[in-house]
Amino acid sequence: MSGFDKVVHSYDEAMQGLTDGMTIVAGGFGICGIPENLINQIKKMGVKGLTIASNNCGVDGFGLGVLLEDKQIKTMIASYVGENKLFEQQMMSGELEVILTPQGTLAEKMRAAGAGIPAFYTATGYGTPIAEGKEVREFNGRHYVLEEAIKADFAIVKAWKADRYGNAIYRHTAMNFNPMAATAGKITVMEVEEIVEPGELDPTQVHTPGIYVDRLIQGTFEKRIERRTVRSA
Repeated sequence: MSGFDKVVHSYDEAMQGLTDGMTIVAGGFGICGIPENLINQIKKMGVKGLTIASNNCGVDGFGLGVLLEDKQIKTMIASYVGENKLFEQQMMSGELEVILTPQGTLAEKMRAAGAGIPAFYTATGYGTPIAEGKEVREFNGRHYVLEEAIKADFAIVKAWKADRYGNAIYRHTAMNFNPMAATAGKITVMEVEEIVEPGELDPTQVHTPGIYVDRLIQGTFEKRIERRTVRSA
């Protein structure tokens, strides 16, 4: 890389510097819009003791779920367990610490980190186990829970198209958590379907400015469907 050019040419280079015990924020919702090749690179590296914040932990054998197979994840911060049986098993057995976090709160934890906001108050979770051990304050007759932002060592995200400077566009529902996650890493790694030259993207369509992106790599994607329902004619 030189200057504003964020492009790297291998997944080894993309995830260089990731070590045991680090925290990763990952974009995606279920298996939609996930940085699947970056996740596979993490599995290949064999790093362990990771804390990962993402909407959920993929599915068995795909997405973040592959990191459970060798017990690379120590703590998972997620909104739900989903259909991942291994995730459920490790959580119930106590092998994996799971911090269940409401979706909106999780999204705001990422966004706040990118905005330089260390913590914020939300009414979500008050009076439930979510609020246990957290500061509570009353504003205008309503109780709010103090939630801390998540600033990760690495953020891994997936976009549709980006220029070499890292200015990126997400496509349809694959946007989900990716724009917030992209702002929440000390090092943000983005993988995309297509890299174009600066000036080729309409500036009004850019979702993530390149200032947030440290490394950019083009990949190919399986784009698996989590559950397909069909009926006979």
